[in-house]
Amino acid sequence: MASPASVSATGHFTPRNDWLARHVEDILEPDLPIVDPHHHLVERPETGRYLLPQLLADTGSGHNIIATVYLEWLSMYRATGPAEMKPVGEVEFANGVAAMAASGRYGKTQVCAGIVGHADLAIGSAVEKVLEAQILAGGGPNGRFKGIRYISATHPDQSAWGAAIARPDHMLAQPKVREGIARLGKLGLSLDTWLYHTQIPELIDLARAFPNQPMVLDHVGGAIGLGRYAGKRDEVFTAWSACIRELASCPNVYIKLGGLGMRVFGFDVHEKVDPPGSETLARLWRPYIDTCIAAFGPDRAMFESNFPVDKGSGSYQVFWNAFKRIASGCSADEKAALFAGTARRFYRLAT
Repeated sequence: MASPASVSATGHFTPRNDWLARHVEDILEPDLPIVDPHHHLVERPETGRYLLPQLLADTGSGHNIIATVYLEWLSMYRATGPAEMKPVGEVEFANGVAAMAASGRYGKTQVCAGIVGHADLAIGSAVEKVLEAQILAGGGPNGRFKGIRYISATHPDQSAWGAAIARPDHMLAQPKVREGIARLGKLGLSLDTWLYHTQIPELIDLARAFPNQPMVLDHVGGAIGLGRYAGKRDEVFTAWSACIRELASCPNVYIKLGGLGMRVFGFDVHEKVDPPGSETLARLWRPYIDTCIAAFGPDRAMFESNFPVDKGSGSYQVFWNAFKRIASGCSADEKAALFAGTARRFYRLAT
């Protein structure tokens, strides 16, 4: 019998390979090109190891993954030097992995074809020198570095889902942060955001203040299913969906369709004896993903794996089958956008 689910120090379900192996599926639409626009690479005690070999085992499990985009997760920061420059090490690391994949020795997938790093926007205009260093670390102005992710997710109940970092309220409204965001625009870089559904109005305000800044909201906007929201899924869905529709009225904002395997959403598939199949996940996730596609349209929405964070709730193979089931009613052009085209365009990928 597979070992019971556990939660890592980062608050996410720990992947269990023995559990995942209990369910294998035939690949749906195996030729459909996919750009996975959101995964991490990491090795540290609280998260375990998920580096190129582990990623390739997932991307090589049957779906046609032609390229990926690396998302920051505090990986491989520089050990020395000014604090604000330490995240440049993560871009250097991801670009090295990308170079390995580009050699062709590891298969067809262009891993880390785009790189999203981190920079502390709260230092204001001084962040420009950090961004310039990351551009160089990613191969120069036309290289792989595409932008940063700035996490502002915070909530009084966050201990219920293991979120250990207490962030200030209303970070996106801080004058220094907005000063830093202006430098992103100056350098032609994108902004990934991650926050909870209760904070989406803050992103709406930011998007309207910077109408020319490309932004993407990660993980369907974090509809919380734990803490005070446990057992109130319909109530949360109503509030979340209204915010999603208003956010979609900002043409510079895109959305990522995924992350629903995270603990914060409150689904219980990790508690079952066997891992979920794609039909189960499609049923659970469809209301959120359908709402986002209807609001943003396929040209501003992109499916994402969020691996290895979501791996505690199911396999890479099953996740993409679930996404394909949800998109089964879409046209060929709409599928092309949702699974690859939107990610290519937003992240300005060459592949």
